[in-house]
Amino acid sequence: MDNSQHFKAPLMADLAAEGRTPEVLFWVGCAGSFDNRYKSVTIAFVKILNKLNVDFAVLGPEEMCTGDPAKRAGNEFLFQMQAMQNIETLNTYGVKKIVTACPHCFNIFKNEYPGLGGEYEVLHHATYLQQLIDAGLVKMQGGGEFKGKRITYHDSCYLGRANNIYEAPRKVLEQLDAELVEMKRCRTKGLCCGAGGAQIFKDAEKGKEEVHYERMNDVLEAKADVVAAACPFCMLMLTDGVKYKEKEGQIKVYDIAELVAQAEGLA
Repeated sequence: MDNSQHFKAPLMADLAAEGRTPEVLFWVGCAGSFDNRYKSVTIAFVKILNKLNVDFAVLGPEEMCTGDPAKRAGNEFLFQMQAMQNIETLNTYGVKKIVTACPHCFNIFKNEYPGLGGEYEVLHHATYLQQLIDAGLVKMQGGGEFKGKRITYHDSCYLGRANNIYEAPRKVLEQLDAELVEMKRCRTKGLCCGAGGAQIFKDAEKGKEEVHYERMNDVLEAKADVVAAACPFCMLMLTDGVKYKEKEGQIKVYDIAELVAQAEGLA
């Protein structure tokens, strides 16, 4: 990560060399590290952490894949090998709390790593941002450019149905002074974006329509100006859906961290 553009993401190794252990490890994830679109979400979240003087660090080049794609694709051996390598790194640095913007990383850290000896407090950034708002640290007064906009939230499968986190992202969005509108399929009945379960890495299965194109019909029906996501893969699929429907000029797709950062004047 480039630390030169008005944000700073300390490396865990550098802090360890100084004898320091940060309160939070920000697990960036593959999309947050390498996907050009999702890098902006990583930067937005880091800027929020910087503004609040949160004691955090990232692993940088020491961050490996969590093993989630291998696990979902059925390669248990590869998953366990990757997980054990990560657990060794995390334990070496004495990591206690992990915050990540990826529901897939969140889910596997929270639900799969304990079985291999990786016990950590794990938070998705939606929950972490809600905690910061509840503590009065993030205020978003006025809502910025989103004031009065119609915003709809797309539930990530691995955040919602897999971990029952539905309210935290909505609580964050409520602070934007925008009009939060629900799609007809939301929360426990939310429609998948079509990427989960390693589906993004394979050809689409037979059917009448791509799942994310069908999801865009829900967005259009809700007459939303903005689709808020809390998952890199949902963001990718929703953005592609907007392009397929030729609505790039009317509908924008943002991660909730980007919305908070913009409302805070950090973008």
